[in-house]
Amino acid sequence: MEKIDEHKAFGGWQRRYTHASKTCNCDMTFALYLPPLADTRRVPVVYWLSGLTCTDENFVNKAGAQRVAAELGVAIVAPDTSPRGDDVADEDSYDMGKGAGFYVNATESPWAAHYQMYDYVVNELPALLADEFGTTLDLAREAISGHSMGGHGALVIGLRNVDRFAAISAFSPICAPTEVPWGMKAFPKYLGDDREKWLAYDATAIMNAADNGESLPPILIEQGLDDQFYEEQLHPHRLEEAADKVGAQVDVRRRDGYDHSYFFIASFMEDHLRFLAKHLGATG
Repeated sequence: MEKIDEHKAFGGWQRRYTHASKTCNCDMTFALYLPPLADTRRVPVVYWLSGLTCTDENFVNKAGAQRVAAELGVAIVAPDTSPRGDDVADEDSYDMGKGAGFYVNATESPWAAHYQMYDYVVNELPALLADEFGTTLDLAREAISGHSMGGHGALVIGLRNVDRFAAISAFSPICAPTEVPWGMKAFPKYLGDDREKWLAYDATAIMNAADNGESLPPILIEQGLDDQFYEEQLHPHRLEEAADKVGAQVDVRRRDGYDHSYFFIASFMEDHLRFLAKHLGATG
């Protein structure tokens, strides 16, 4: 693993690393913010998953999370949104291929060779963090968040790994990807035509199948009502309906005037970090 960037921020360190990924069969990059508290004790971890067209750098540079993370004493890990490299399959569109991994394990050619983002985020990246930062990060205390495609990833990963994640948050997430254009474009290419296989990566379907919603992590969702993708792509009401059915704790906050941008994310990032920190037992 190689450190490729480093900046002091609010008493902690914002760093960027690259490493050879066996899961994605290419070099992968991730960002890590370590709060000042990490100098003296192990700190809990929040994973941030970014949206379409993003890399690991968008959140780091635009969300304004470091100040609050430093105060609360939580680390933030932000992986890239897809595999990268000359040998990695791609399409000439923003919502498929590089920058659009959808946090699934692809099963179809040519995508399956590299696009194993679910396993990368759930298994390989945490194992790498444990090996490299085991005395700094408390990986027994994890939460997950994300935006848009990354909000979809956070919901799916959090709901499929309820023993791992203390809480889930999301900004403008794709809540029912099997029912909207983004998912209906990407899922057949990554996963094939069997729609039953798609349901493993649909947060609403996972919620509907839950035996006991009270056992699921609490979820906080932020949604701007001036979001250009709200009506066609995001469908938070579908997740709310499923949560009501099974008795899960899902709080959707709809915000007048806000859009899909990082201006929206930065406006409410502090609220989400405090929500996640509360369930992680982080007190700074």
